[in-house]
Amino acid sequence: MKKQRKITDIFIYFILTIGSLFMIGPLLWMITTSLKDKTGVFALPPQWIPDPFQFDAYIKLFQLDTLGYGLKNTIIVSLTVTIIGTITSSMAAFAFAKLRMPFKNTLFLILLASIMIPYPIIMIPQFVMFSKMGWVDTLLPLIVPGLFGNITMIFFLRQYLTNVPYSLIEAAKVDGAGYLQIFFKLIFPVIRPAVAAQFILWFMGVWNDYLAPLIYLNSPEKQTLQVVIANLKATYAIQTDYPLIMAGSVVSLLPVLIVFLIFQKQIIESVALSGVKG
Repeated sequence: MKKQRKITDIFIYFILTIGSLFMIGPLLWMITTSLKDKTGVFALPPQWIPDPFQFDAYIKLFQLDTLGYGLKNTIIVSLTVTIIGTITSSMAAFAFAKLRMPFKNTLFLILLASIMIPYPIIMIPQFVMFSKMGWVDTLLPLIVPGLFGNITMIFFLRQYLTNVPYSLIEAAKVDGAGYLQIFFKLIFPVIRPAVAAQFILWFMGVWNDYLAPLIYLNSPEKQTLQVVIANLKATYAIQTDYPLIMAGSVVSLLPVLIVFLIFQKQIIESVALSGVKG
């Protein structure tokens, strides 16, 4: 029995190792390609280790004005939306989970139903609305809707808050705490692991968003990083300057990777707690 279990474990580890190689391989190829020259990209057999290492692509990349504009705009949009939106989503989840108010379940179901509406259906009406407001070619269409929260985050946190007993909130109210005090001093520390997990996912989604910036932003100084990289591909792929394109992709990846490394403890904690409460 133990021998059979050991064979099964070895087989599972082997499959997982093969799967990890398929996932990590493209990432490593992107990084190594950014450190090659043009001829090294097409070398046969393929060069996994650049020979020689060159940083010309990064030097050329950071000399482009569009990269600075893209980084600045993407940071503004991503941090503004995710930080403020996370607070409003957490407060909305608290209200739907623990506050007594009329029709809250109906309102929550309407919010959930809106998830089923594909974005292309509302894309044109939304563009017309923002165009009449004079928001086209500004960052406002990318920022303002997210400030009111994320439906997926509200749903996840509401489910997480169902495990918090009402008696805890009632005790805080008896001690004279208001709802804001209860939320920030009592509820938010409890749901912090779940908030961190949702924050990183939302940040990645906003940082990597390509369609909305492509629709609303026209001026090069207003474009986000993903649009800048797409323009790099359109411009330099003809010149076979793939190291420059890959360097732009690496620069775009780094902030998301840093955010994940900062919040990885909370994400793992959230997954573990969810599994226990299952």
